[in-house]
Amino acid sequence: MKILKAFCVAAALAAALFSSFRSEALTPASSAPDFTLRTMQGANLRLKEQRGQVVMVNFWATWCGPCREEMPHLNRLYDKYRSSGFVVLAVNIDDDARNAMTMASKLGLRFPVLFDAEKSVSKLYDLKAMPSTLLIDRDGRVRFMHRGYLSGYETTYDQQIRELLKE
Repeated sequence: MKILKAFCVAAALAAALFSSFRSEALTPASSAPDFTLRTMQGANLRLKEQRGQVVMVNFWATWCGPCREEMPHLNRLYDKYRSSGFVVLAVNIDDDARNAMTMASKLGLRFPVLFDAEKSVSKLYDLKAMPSTLLIDRDGRVRFMHRGYLSGYETTYDQQIRELLKE
């Protein structure tokens, strides 16, 4: 009985500690933390400079199977909505940018690919799953967050992008 009581107290303390950290975590309706990363073309791209557009930030890696499966769908969404003010920023977290450049070329990605080899932006966005996708409204607020990818998520993305573009 004492062990069970000690376990419950420890669990309650852990939950309280975790919840205090979670209060600072990124949530829908919070401002998207600004960042600047190098693009595949060598220029820097800053998130804040995308204000006025609906932005999808997609964290991915070459070793992530679901990431590779999702990319062609993101290409189609980008092509479909970019003239309406939509941009995809694909933030790659590989240690070696050359792997990402090879994969982006192989997949025919038409949107900006950014490199976060130091994982600073991944930490800023509290990355917990691969891929992770955020939709940011024209005012720079995170509106939708998706952790992981399963076939069919692109339908949800499409609906959410349309909703944000109408605002």
